[in-house]
Amino acid sequence: MDAYEVRGRLDVIAEELTASEEEEEEAADEDAFVMLQESPDVFCRDCSVPTRRGAAAHAPHALVTLAAAAQQMKDQLSKSRSKLSEKVVEMENFASNLEEIFITVEENFGRQEQNLEQHYNEVLQALSQRNEARAAALDEQKNDKLERLYGQLLRCGRTLDASKELIEGAQEVHRRRDKRAFLQAVVPVLKRVEQFAREEVDLKLGASLDFDVPTTDLSDVRQMMDSMNVLPAPSAPVMNPQIANSATDTSLHVCWSLFSDDTVEFYELYWRLISDDCTMETPQEVSQLKVKETHCTVSDLLPNAQYELWVTATNTTGISPASERAVYMTVPSPPVIKPQQCVSSLDAALIRWDSGNTNPVESYTLEFHETSADGGGTATESIVAIPSCECLVQLQPWKRYVIHIRAVNIGGPSDRSEPIDISTTGTFFHLLEDTAHPSLSLSADGLTMFYLDEDLPISHMTFSDNTFNRCVAVLGDLVPIRGQYYWEIEVDESAEFRVGVAYEDTQRNSYLGGNNTSWCMRHILTPSRHKYEFLHNGWTPDIRITVQPLRIGVFLDYGRGILSFYNAALRQHLYTFSCHFLHYVHPCFALDNPGALTLRTGMTAPAYVTQP
Repeated sequence: MDAYEVRGRLDVIAEELTASEEEEEEAADEDAFVMLQESPDVFCRDCSVPTRRGAAAHAPHALVTLAAAAQQMKDQLSKSRSKLSEKVVEMENFASNLEEIFITVEENFGRQEQNLEQHYNEVLQALSQRNEARAAALDEQKNDKLERLYGQLLRCGRTLDASKELIEGAQEVHRRRDKRAFLQAVVPVLKRVEQFAREEVDLKLGASLDFDVPTTDLSDVRQMMDSMNVLPAPSAPVMNPQIANSATDTSLHVCWSLFSDDTVEFYELYWRLISDDCTMETPQEVSQLKVKETHCTVSDLLPNAQYELWVTATNTTGISPASERAVYMTVPSPPVIKPQQCVSSLDAALIRWDSGNTNPVESYTLEFHETSADGGGTATESIVAIPSCECLVQLQPWKRYVIHIRAVNIGGPSDRSEPIDISTTGTFFHLLEDTAHPSLSLSADGLTMFYLDEDLPISHMTFSDNTFNRCVAVLGDLVPIRGQYYWEIEVDESAEFRVGVAYEDTQRNSYLGGNNTSWCMRHILTPSRHKYEFLHNGWTPDIRITVQPLRIGVFLDYGRGILSFYNAALRQHLYTFSCHFLHYVHPCFALDNPGALTLRTGMTAPAYVTQP
């Protein structure tokens, strides 16, 4: 029976005991007192046996009722069961550890067996190479000896042929009967025989019959044999996942692990850039670095980029297989805040920025803190997990704030962006160049618009879905909250203009005030007087203004549903639209003849404006 079967049986027993205890507790609630008083049977604690009440043999012993004894035994059994359950849990854990050890032993055996077979093959290969080298050397000696003996044999053959030729010539001279002819012919023959006899003939063997057996250096084979018993090659390392906040925009801190029984002299870390550019046909260049520890910092990387990394381990025996490849990511570059696209009001600010990175980032973090004239300030607050490149921040009125942006990816947050100072003392905004009619020019600070005294042909104008194409107008940008806003406009005495507010989707092919999505004050210069209209949906009340306003104040209050116009120089109220604005509105400005118009923002709304 294994530990799991024991645990199962204990669970069954526990369930039965629990059910029995519940039944007995229910019965005990009804007649426990009767059983204790009327039952003749008791339990002897000293002898641990039930007996009759009043039995002489158990008179001096400690006696309890059967119900109390049974309850005590059940309590004791429950405690024993709990202890046994704890033991079973320990045995289960030990069994699980044993299973893991079994698996580890099998894995270690497999690795050792593989290493042994690899070393065995390497030794056999080394011995085979040495044997082939020795056989080749012996074969070379044999060929050299045979060549020498064959040359000596050829020389002997030539000598024998010359001897035979002399003998035959001497015999022929000896057979001549003419004495005179014999004497004339025998003298040259004798000289040749004597000369041949004086020549020494080499009768020694030109090659030894013994072979020089070359000695073989088997020290490397002996070293391989020793390494079979001493040190296996390392296993493949394991790359660790990237740790939060372990990267910068140009570096990565990489970590990996190794089996505890492996001996390693050094590691080689490899990495390459993962590019999202599908047009690149060749893979990125692989870089490598040799290190001693199981961690390393890789530098000179690109910001907000993914890198594929892997590592090998090396000792005196050999190199491990490469690890599984892991993907790490450098943190992004700091974002770039767009000051002219940031707007604010008394209690909020809308901050916009560029990502500053080629690849997308996961999110952005906005950090802000209050500053004061004496250099003090409050603790930094943060808004995290911003998905896009803009954020609406709720602020306190009449304060100054410093705001930074960070970009965030899996590698961590970037450094802070350059700061932007935001003041909540008034309304700050700029003109939206992408809505401007092509005939308008905007100043560098985005606060002045010019309508030049020259007519551009329609063919030279570039329109888009967002630009005004009939009215020479442009929109401003307010914080999208339902609060109070005040700004002023300075105009030339001869300028014909329209100023007011309009919905963002107001018709671009109509005049401001000529539709139900815009409200504006219009100035018309006639030969006899300055005429002013307060237009909405093409209708205006009959109002006459005696003093020409050259600095016009505009007050927008969503809560009260009003849009008011003032002669700011005289603090004179001109007209008020009462309207429940269904959507957020934008300031709007238009010039009906060539001239200039300047926007003034950031001032505090005067008291005569804000009072009901």
